[in-house]
Amino acid sequence: MNSIWEQTSNHLSFESLKQDINTEVLVIGGGMAGILCAFMLQQSGIPYVLTEAQSICSGITKNTTAKITSQHGLIYDKLIREFSIEKARQYLEANEAALAEYRSLCRNIDCDFEEKSSYVYSLDNRRKIENEIAALKKLGADAEFTNQLSLPFSVAGAVKFRNQAQFHPLKFIAAISKGLHIYEHTAVRELVGTTAITDYGKITANHIIVATHFPFLNKHGSYFLKMYQHRSYVLALENAPNVNGIYIDGEQNGLSFRNYQNLLLVGGGGHRTGKKGGNWTELRDFVQQYYPNAIEKYHWATQDCMTLDGVPYIGSYSANTANLYVATGFHKWGMTSSMISARILCDLVQGKQNPYGELFSPSRSILRPQLAVNALEAAANLLIPTTKRCPHLGCALKWNPMEHTWDCPCHGSRFAEDGGLIDNPATRGLKSRPDASDNIRKRQGLDL
Repeated sequence: MNSIWEQTSNHLSFESLKQDINTEVLVIGGGMAGILCAFMLQQSGIPYVLTEAQSICSGITKNTTAKITSQHGLIYDKLIREFSIEKARQYLEANEAALAEYRSLCRNIDCDFEEKSSYVYSLDNRRKIENEIAALKKLGADAEFTNQLSLPFSVAGAVKFRNQAQFHPLKFIAAISKGLHIYEHTAVRELVGTTAITDYGKITANHIIVATHFPFLNKHGSYFLKMYQHRSYVLALENAPNVNGIYIDGEQNGLSFRNYQNLLLVGGGGHRTGKKGGNWTELRDFVQQYYPNAIEKYHWATQDCMTLDGVPYIGSYSANTANLYVATGFHKWGMTSSMISARILCDLVQGKQNPYGELFSPSRSILRPQLAVNALEAAANLLIPTTKRCPHLGCALKWNPMEHTWDCPCHGSRFAEDGGLIDNPATRGLKSRPDASDNIRKRQGLDL
């Protein structure tokens, strides 16, 4: 179940930490956000190191669909209604700046960078599309209405953005990570102030950036209430058409499309981690109906942190943690959000104000309807009687028969059948063997 990016790229290797060290900035997490932070710190001449618990990009980044776009679903009408026109304009500007920075960097990198038009479509709600275009017109964006797409079904309408992009994320990472100060297989077990404790040495820093997908410190920031995780699935198809663009349904669990070389990537089947969903079965049913001659070459799944209001959390970890920063909650748009994170956090560790810092601040209001949903989900799963519990905060785990994993419906930690940790925020695995009650639960269908 390796992604196409893993199958078509070479991985750089880095040594693990073997001694105590001091640095100005410690970046924890070697995905796209962490690597870009390290890259920008190095460009700025700021001493830093990056630690990764496994190998760089071995977590979520390797499973992205790698769309680089400012068009994050039907978000701009929502941002104007829930924030303001000015905040919505800042969100657009920040993402357009991120796209421009990728465009500039990729001129000198062989990473299959391609400019494409991007589309958000609706199957049956033309009004939503019209409202989004009206919102974008208020922001001065060059957006167009269309209902003629290179997809095998009709739509009520779509918002078209020109000059967006796609690329090969691991080829990009391989290029920019050369020469960076990275320690792989160096898990941070504990933070004591701004000193990180690892298995083989301490790292003392003046500033720490947590870029671990889902933040692992529970006592600050309340991220366990402010976020949940969402799984989605991808098929890479041979003998399928070139759709000549980037497409996504405006509904959260709809389908997405893009091409990579001779393959069509179809994504969807999504669901909250630990819940039921369509997964690859839904995608394969779609392919059988609309692309009956296609051949499945790869399949994989990914996971995204979803915030209360659709905007990432980038900035100070909490109001009470000096010199500790975070980048998380990319809401399925990790490529541009990672670039925005790197720019904001590189400014913050230098004591500079960033024009987008307030918009993305993790300390903004949490009074959103999703907060109650997250709290109820956690309470319900804390009360379920089972011995298979997540070591993060003790929620009952659910067996996922499609992926053969134990998944946490509260915060999205995932574990292999033998208990090994797959996805955070948990920082350790389960006991090595399932007990009798776990086997009974699986036989009785008490799973996803």
